[in-house]
Amino acid sequence: MDVRRFTFSIDPRYARVLRVFGVREGRAWVEIGPTDLRVRYGFWRFQTAIANIDCARVTGPYRSALRAIGPHISLQDRGISFCTNLERGVCILMREPVPGRETAGLVRHPGVTVTPVDPDGLVEAILGARDAIGT
Repeated sequence: MDVRRFTFSIDPRYARVLRVFGVREGRAWVEIGPTDLRVRYGFWRFQTAIANIDCARVTGPYRSALRAIGPHISLQDRGISFCTNLERGVCILMREPVPGRETAGLVRHPGVTVTPVDPDGLVEAILGARDAIGT
C-alpha cells in the first residue's frame, strides 16, 4: 500500500491564528501508510499504528472557534484536536491511548480529531488500511 496524504482544510478566517502554531499549507496533513497513521499540524506531530485504530467517523459542524480552531486537549477525555475549520472533520479513536509529544508523553490521547479537505475519503482510507491488516 502506498502512503496517502490528506491535507487540512484551512478556513481563511483562521489562517493568521493558525500560522502562530506553524499551521499552513505543506505543514498540516494526515498520512496513512501501510502500518502507521501520522498527523502533522504545524509544530505538532501525532502518530499511531493502524492496528491501534478502533474507529474513524466524520464529525461536525463545530459550534465554537475557541473550542475547535488550533491544537486542543479535551479536559473531558484527553483527546487531542487539530482543527482548521468549523465545518467537518474526522474523529479517530484508538484502542490504546497514544502519548502526545506536546506534553512530553505525559498525556495519553484516546482519540484525535482532524479537519482534512476530504473527511469522507480520510475515513474510507483509514478503515480500508485497518481492514487490510486484519484488525
